[in-house]
Amino acid sequence: MKPMLLAAAMALMPLATLAHSDTFTADLSHWAEADHRSEANVARNPYRHPVQTLEFFGLHPDMTVIELWPGGGWYTEILAPFLRDNGTFIAASFETEPKQDTPRNRYRAGAGKRYQQKLAATPSLYDKVQVVTFDPPTTTRLGVEASAHMVLTFRNLHNWAMAGDLQAVFEAAFEVLTPGGVFGVVEHRANPGMSAESGYMDQQQMIDLAKKVGFRLAASSEINANAKDSKDYPKGVWTLPPSLRLKEQDKQKYLAIGESDRMTLKFYKPEI
Repeated sequence: MKPMLLAAAMALMPLATLAHSDTFTADLSHWAEADHRSEANVARNPYRHPVQTLEFFGLHPDMTVIELWPGGGWYTEILAPFLRDNGTFIAASFETEPKQDTPRNRYRAGAGKRYQQKLAATPSLYDKVQVVTFDPPTTTRLGVEASAHMVLTFRNLHNWAMAGDLQAVFEAAFEVLTPGGVFGVVEHRANPGMSAESGYMDQQQMIDLAKKVGFRLAASSEINANAKDSKDYPKGVWTLPPSLRLKEQDKQKYLAIGESDRMTLKFYKPEI
């Protein structure tokens, strides 16, 4: 579909219902396997299913997309080049010069600096990436109200839950999205009764929280499910790859399980 026709189509329907074209799928597949990605990152594609996940969320190349806490840039490596020519990619990352010197702030600042260094190292792909500070609870505004088509978060909910900031994050996503805009969530999925300290979160509780702040559930997917994940490990979800917190202890066992069982949820901001 030509850009002008795509824009017209997007104006006539909620973003949550937009179909994904074969051309966009081919582009996503290209960037997921491209040479700018390390072998280690590409090796995780069978566990993280980036193309299928982004298709499920309804990603289009002329959208304004915000990724919350991009970490080392695993998904940025796909999103930024895909959106570079016709869309806008915004990374909501850490404050690199925190006002208070604490272990947590030092860790976050270091991660934020490494992320920006990654962007600066390859301007041909990342020169148009916009970086904003998103550091709950002190900084939670993601941008101008109703200015983004999609907000995405991958395996971050437990961090915000442990800090008591999860509702504020959902509210920030809701505020910045246009009506019909998509909030895409991937997170380690808990068994009933598990705490956020395990790294796993209860799927129904996440749906209920999203509804509380105003979202509606468009769809859920089992793209990132893993029936082998029993979720009862000594170091929580970090026992599994890629973290392998137990190092060589039972390493082959955990490699055989693979990465975690994850919920994949597509919410949208309804028309007011």
